[in-house]
Amino acid sequence: MIRIFFSLGLAITHNVVYSENIYKAYNNTNGLDWWQTGIIYQVYVRSFKDTNSDGIGDLNGVTQKVNYLKDLGIGAIWLSPIFESPQFDFGYDISNFKQIEKVFGTLADFDRLLNTYHNAGIKVLLDFVPNHSSHLHEWFLKSVKKIPPFTDYYVWEDPVYTKEGKQPPNNWLAVFNSGSAWEWNEERQQYYLHQFLVEQPDFNYRSPMLVEEMKNVLRFWLDRGVDGFRFDAVNFIFERADLVNEPESGDPESEPNDYYSLNHIYTLDQPETYEMVHQWREVIDSYKKSENDTSRMFMVECYSPVDKIMQYYGNDTALGAHFPFNFFFIEHFNRQSDAKQMRDVIASWLANIPEGRWPNWVLGNHDKNRVASRLDSMLIDGIQMAQMLLPGTTVTYNGDELGMEDTYIRWDEAVDPWGLNVGIRRYEKFTRDPQRSPFLWDNSLNAGFSDGPKPWLPVNPKFWRDNMQQQTKYKSHLRTYKQLVSLTKSPTILYGDLNVFILSKWVLGFSRSYLDHPTYFVVINLGSETERVNLLNARYTLPHILKVKVSSVNSGLVTGNLVRTENIILRPKAALVMTTSRTNEDDDNF
Repeated sequence: MIRIFFSLGLAITHNVVYSENIYKAYNNTNGLDWWQTGIIYQVYVRSFKDTNSDGIGDLNGVTQKVNYLKDLGIGAIWLSPIFESPQFDFGYDISNFKQIEKVFGTLADFDRLLNTYHNAGIKVLLDFVPNHSSHLHEWFLKSVKKIPPFTDYYVWEDPVYTKEGKQPPNNWLAVFNSGSAWEWNEERQQYYLHQFLVEQPDFNYRSPMLVEEMKNVLRFWLDRGVDGFRFDAVNFIFERADLVNEPESGDPESEPNDYYSLNHIYTLDQPETYEMVHQWREVIDSYKKSENDTSRMFMVECYSPVDKIMQYYGNDTALGAHFPFNFFFIEHFNRQSDAKQMRDVIASWLANIPEGRWPNWVLGNHDKNRVASRLDSMLIDGIQMAQMLLPGTTVTYNGDELGMEDTYIRWDEAVDPWGLNVGIRRYEKFTRDPQRSPFLWDNSLNAGFSDGPKPWLPVNPKFWRDNMQQQTKYKSHLRTYKQLVSLTKSPTILYGDLNVFILSKWVLGFSRSYLDHPTYFVVINLGSETERVNLLNARYTLPHILKVKVSSVNSGLVTGNLVRTENIILRPKAALVMTTSRTNEDDDNF
């Protein structure tokens, strides 16, 4: 498999701090698998493309755009939840795990999508929600009535009686700042656990029958031909069985009953959770076509401390997920971050990853503000250079290839339950609506997303300028992204060593090298002023002239330009990918 070595070995030379041997990767004799060599592209289906004019994206819309994603060079798409759902949390409240929600289409529409993408050479991944179902799911309705075997499919507990009367079993809180994570059910005369919305009761994974039911859901879709899954909120699936109260977090920004007012040591990342992930891996691996082929894969979402995250990879005796999402660029990198902090974000993942496991890099998703808004719209090319040219798999949120920004959504337009729960005063802090606005296809009505009268969320007002069609016509974020996708196929990027350099307080550089293939050197100016850097101070073996391979839109340079290694000039937020090859055939035909 892949061997990873990490060493900081910091030294200072000519005011340059540099880090050697951050990562060395050696390919095994069987090569890399499809999920290691292709971009995974998240399609938020509600906002991608509407084909029936109801203002909501659908499966036929995703099918319709296959040529766009094929031309983009995408290796796999991951679809946000498309299962039957009353849509209280826009699909993350599932009422039937084996049926398609009618607002998105039918099973026949899904099969057509699957065949279309497979014929285009693109894998299809589904969003699997293991922690909870909808309160309208048949299993929950039967559990309320204590109909076997559904009686213990969910987490039910008796009340605690105090002088104030009937109380929930403990102080656990729901994620969406809606107060207690326990809801009283009058018919059953017990509380049920819901770590998210009241309409999303938590499953009880201590029920062997429930565990088998969920494995059968995976088998249903694997038998249908899907290539894998993204497991949502996997770290929530088990809780302490003795229902111990969670301690206060001391978070100064949290109000009473806010989720983050508690330290969730008894409801997240429990030991049994990792064992369940091992069991899911066994189901996934049972669909291998051969011993040397990972025909199916899965990745897991967990916003957790790094030591907890790494356990989702598995251990020496049991495999876990193919990778847990790496959210370090979301959680630990912002507008204030300098080159050292960026180096630390990169190094902290690679230093902790278990030997033989594969890295990944995530910049955005449907739950977090868009990267172009969190950082700077002019830094989007540079940060994607890092994401795509560091060792590992890239996961892209739809629209980030365009540099899409958050759309301001007024309170009267709000639909996200998290934002609505906290009220108008704190809505903008918690809402996830801005990053979910429709994809910008062209400059027509509703940015080409829908020809209906009103999309489910407003279209970004910059659609006339920043849409996909316009960006095909000039040097743009989209064209830069496509160049980077092409470069990810290079043997140097797939298999090469990584060296990371702090070239100044605000300029980060890194190089990728592999055998006799061209070396690539990336420089990113995170700062607000023009910077002049000398790469020979960082790596004296570089030739004195480098060729620009990919450049950010604000760099003032284009592919093919030659630059002097000791005098690289970077505008604010500008970035470059340079190569040691002086020919036009360095890695263009890999």
